[in-house]
Amino acid sequence: MPVIDITKDVETRTLTITAEFAAPVERVWALYADPRQLERVWGPPTHPATFVDHELTTGSRSTYYMTSPEGEKFAGWWRITAVEEPHRFSFEDGFAHDDFTANADLPVAHNDYVFEDHDGGTRATFTTVFDSAEDLQKVLDMGMEEGSRQAINQIDEFLATNP
Repeated sequence: MPVIDITKDVETRTLTITAEFAAPVERVWALYADPRQLERVWGPPTHPATFVDHELTTGSRSTYYMTSPEGEKFAGWWRITAVEEPHRFSFEDGFAHDDFTANADLPVAHNDYVFEDHDGGTRATFTTVFDSAEDLQKVLDMGMEEGSRQAINQIDEFLATNP
């Protein structure tokens, strides 16, 4: 399984996930840059994603939704804040209403995804910071930790079957 560590730090309002993939950095980057590939691994297997808009460039906005087994759709958005291809990108990630406007009642996550060469593959560090400890706890209560683990653990198999 790619996820090798998950660290929650309430004091710094941070969730950090470390994973290792059996693919080079450039291939892992390509997965995050291409919306058709990304939607195959963004979200747990039971809630597949559909990206409506996605461009991995600074200042761009991505919109997506995840679909539950019952057909219910949960919308979200990204605002890309920094890109250093193929090693890092940063973005804000929030919940959205059906029309993709931000849902101000739910937390916004500040993410930094870093990809480094490691033992012939890639070590990825996914760092998410919230505005408050309460926001972190809210998403943990919503299942973010397990959902993230399931989503990330799909990546190696996807990359192996889609080189």
